[in-house]
Amino acid sequence: MKLTAFTDYSLRVLIFLAAQPGRRCTIAEIAQAFDISANHLTKVVHFLGKHGWVATVRGKGGGMSLARPAQALHIGDIVRQTEGLDTPAECFEPSGHCRIARICRLRGVLAEAVDAFYEVLDRYTLDDLVANRQGLAQVLFLDNATLQGAAPT
Repeated sequence: MKLTAFTDYSLRVLIFLAAQPGRRCTIAEIAQAFDISANHLTKVVHFLGKHGWVATVRGKGGGMSLARPAQALHIGDIVRQTEGLDTPAECFEPSGHCRIARICRLRGVLAEAVDAFYEVLDRYTLDDLVANRQGLAQVLFLDNATLQGAAPT
């Protein structure tokens, strides 16, 4: 199963924020860290905010942070919401036109595979993904003092 760019960017935003708990970050910072479009991230952040995963503050000194603790954000839930309906093949679509759909066993096999995929994701939280905060800081060029709880500069 291939995740959409929207899901990929959503997870990247959440990882970036979780790597720096308690600090507000900007879309520009995240876009620069991952070398992705700020315009795309604006849509992602809006979606994450609507779902209660990201809190945003507008204006000078504004930015975004996690709205809930990283331990409370389950990766399976995030991927389900960002991906929408799971349709690994045409036969899952209501308008599918496969001639063997009513007798085919492939649909059941693929449904089982999708369930297994989410079963694995459900075992992990955002906190699990950022257990290596120091390594993330080095790769994303974050200020190590900020990661240790100091006020951002």
